[in-house]
Amino acid sequence: MGLTSENSEMTIEESFAVLDDMASRLEDDELALEESFSLYQKGMAMLKDLNDRIDRVEKQMQIISGDGATEDFT
Repeated sequence: MGLTSENSEMTIEESFAVLDDMASRLEDDELALEESFSLYQKGMAMLKDLNDRIDRVEKQMQIISGDGATEDFT
């Protein structure tokens, strides 16, 4: 089960929705400790992957000036 490849197939918004669901499940008092730890690990891996993806998108963004010229967004 390759978490990174699964996550990269989802949009950033879909990934955040999955993380939100994971957080809700972690708040469940009935969740077994082992499952809680597994969810936590998966969530942290997803957060790292999302952070990397967002960084790449930010670096690819460009600013279009008034005269139509583009420059990298920094």
